[in-house]
Amino acid sequence: MVDQARPIVLLLARVAIGVIFLVHGYQKFASMGIAGTTKFFESVGIPLAGLAAPVVATLEVAGGLALILGVALPIFGTLLALNMLGAITFVHGVNGLVGEGGYEFVLALAAASLVIGFTGGGALALDRVLGRRRDTATLLA
Repeated sequence: MVDQARPIVLLLARVAIGVIFLVHGYQKFASMGIAGTTKFFESVGIPLAGLAAPVVATLEVAGGLALILGVALPIFGTLLALNMLGAITFVHGVNGLVGEGGYEFVLALAAASLVIGFTGGGALALDRVLGRRRDTATLLA
C-alpha cells in the first residue's frame, strides 16, 4: 500500500512546494519588483544585492516550475535548499526557530526541496518519464 501511494504523495508534495517557490519568486518580480527586492536584500546585508535579487527571483520561479514539472530535480532541489539556507542566514535566523519571522517554514522548504530532489519526484515527473524512455532506448539498442 505504501509503495503504491508513494508516487502520488511525491507528486502532491512536489507540486505544493513548487507552487510556493513559484509564487515567492514571482512576487520578487511583480509585487516587490527587482528594485524593491534589491533594496530589501541590501537592508538585510546580502552581499551583491543587485546581482542576488534577480538571481534568487529567477531561481525561485524556474525552480518552482522545475519541481511542478518534475524536471532536473536533483539540481533544482539542491539549489532551492541552498537558497533557503541563505534566507535563514540573512533574514530568519536571528528570529529563532519559531515565532514571528522564525525560520521553521524556510527550513521545512529546504528539507522538502532536498527530499523531492533526490526521490525521483513521484508520478508524472518528467525526470522519471524521460529516464524510462532512455532506459527503454538503451535496452533496445
